[in-house]
Amino acid sequence: MNRKSVIMKNILQEDIDLLEWLKPETELEHNLLADPEFVKGLHWGKPRFGHPEGKVVFHIREVLDNVDKLDVDADTRRDLRLITFLHDTFKYQEDKTSRPRDWSKHHAVFARKFAEKYSLNSYLLDIIELHDEAYHCWRLAKLHSKPEDSKIRLNNLLQKVGDQLQLFYLFFKCDTQTGDKIQASVKWFEENVAIQVVNF
Repeated sequence: MNRKSVIMKNILQEDIDLLEWLKPETELEHNLLADPEFVKGLHWGKPRFGHPEGKVVFHIREVLDNVDKLDVDADTRRDLRLITFLHDTFKYQEDKTSRPRDWSKHHAVFARKFAEKYSLNSYLLDIIELHDEAYHCWRLAKLHSKPEDSKIRLNNLLQKVGDQLQLFYLFFKCDTQTGDKIQASVKWFEENVAIQVVNF
């Protein structure tokens, strides 16, 4: 049975063995999987554009599989796994109905607030909160024809991630190369930002 078939089979399965599916490697990963607020977020989601896998837990597994393809040191791998665990898990709290959009209620903001109780390094909190920013910069430039706004937003992103730019990029690539997501945003980022491009 191929990977997609396994995911689709499990979408219908309510009783998911999270330990078996996500294979936690650190004490912190185990602690997250014991936190009811976190676990609730793992079970949220139905198949949709960009996320045909549906539930957040299945998306996390896809991103973790991409992390496994990277040739990185143990600390970077641990950081990428932690960002992966947390980045989308609070989508169930997000309100997308308000217009204009209230960015203080974005799922990444909720994820950061949740992660703060685990005393993570500030650079990890920043990347968790900013994980969708490169995509939004690309949208401004290419879909909304606002290159100046995109440039300002991108410069803000680069300032905030600072010397953790490569880690941010690695996560962005691992996250974007999942489901049926459009790859143009990653290509645009690679062409416009001074990072070490990786392929897998």
